[in-house]
Amino acid sequence: MSLKFLRFLTAGESHGKGLTAILEGIPANLEISEDFINRDLERRQKGYGRGGRMKIERDRARILSGVRFGKTTGSPITLWIENKDWENWKEKMAVSGERPESAVPFTRPRPGHADLSGGIKYNQRDLRNVLERASARETAARVAVGAVCKRLLEEFGIKVGSYVVSIGRCAPEIKERDLLRRHELAEMSAVRFPDPSRDEEFIRLIDEARERGESLGGVFEVFAVGVPPGLGSHVQWDRRIDGRIAQAMMSIQAMKGVERGLGFEAATRYGSEVHDEIGYDPERGFFRYSNNLGGTEGGITNGMPLLVRVAMKPIPTLGRPLRSVDVETKEEVKAGKERTDVTSVPAASVVGEAMLALILADAFLEKFGGDFIEEIKERFEAYMRHVRNF
Repeated sequence: MSLKFLRFLTAGESHGKGLTAILEGIPANLEISEDFINRDLERRQKGYGRGGRMKIERDRARILSGVRFGKTTGSPITLWIENKDWENWKEKMAVSGERPESAVPFTRPRPGHADLSGGIKYNQRDLRNVLERASARETAARVAVGAVCKRLLEEFGIKVGSYVVSIGRCAPEIKERDLLRRHELAEMSAVRFPDPSRDEEFIRLIDEARERGESLGGVFEVFAVGVPPGLGSHVQWDRRIDGRIAQAMMSIQAMKGVERGLGFEAATRYGSEVHDEIGYDPERGFFRYSNNLGGTEGGITNGMPLLVRVAMKPIPTLGRPLRSVDVETKEEVKAGKERTDVTSVPAASVVGEAMLALILADAFLEKFGGDFIEEIKERFEAYMRHVRNF
């Protein structure tokens, strides 16, 4: 993904030895620990509707470089997450040697997955060479990287959170208005919905889908509070913060829609019902009476909470597979099956947090620069005085 001040790459396959992530651009002297990162990795593994893989894995990130005595050094940070399931796949996913008989080629592409299009693009008849990397298992590495970015944002009072809005057609009304409280309530829910008393409705739907061999998508919201005005820019298309956020969310496997603020609903309203009127208070400075636009105007943050709504499609691997065509025989077959979840919308919301944190951290460093935390804090405090006195 294209970032301006941060750079990160992930590597690894779903059933390979593990996942590696390298994050460059985090300033020196930021306090960070493996425990902080692993809390988010644990959150990603939860959620009713997850499959058997999550019973095997116990995701833990190891910091291999870029941190010494609990603080970043300014060097690239390398993170390693071991795949426990590798023990069951080390012959079939071996880096060298002859292919064993157990490594049966995967030739029945699943509708909705990267199997066929990736196989055509990279000329791979064994579609496992595509699906292993296309798998959402890769998001564990993103969550680890995002946790480092969250730690950076916390230094400046910015908090990122999320919650599920709906799974399938189950979309109870969310009564709690405060975003941070919604996040807290979601942490108590089996499906990350900000009202744990509604969990049974979701669980019944997920159980019904499992019995039918189906999968379910849904919608989640990601937010950030404490974001200063001035991140992003109106001067070039690729610097607009809205576009950067949308690209990040759509890069997550299985995401099919992104809305900011009211999103598509804004298209049905009059302008007077959409645009956030401006007020001023000597102590608060400028503020908005509402937040229909989700915290941005003209591609720039305006100081209101950022709110992003993301739609996830149902997972492509089904218990009752759809029709497909074998890439070798060209005969009609049922699509291949892999171990999978019924739904992973709760987990996807945690991945969304990571991606929003990455974009905000990148835009924050673009705005304030600096190679070490103390330097950035001076610049940030000076800018905030400017904001208050404008």
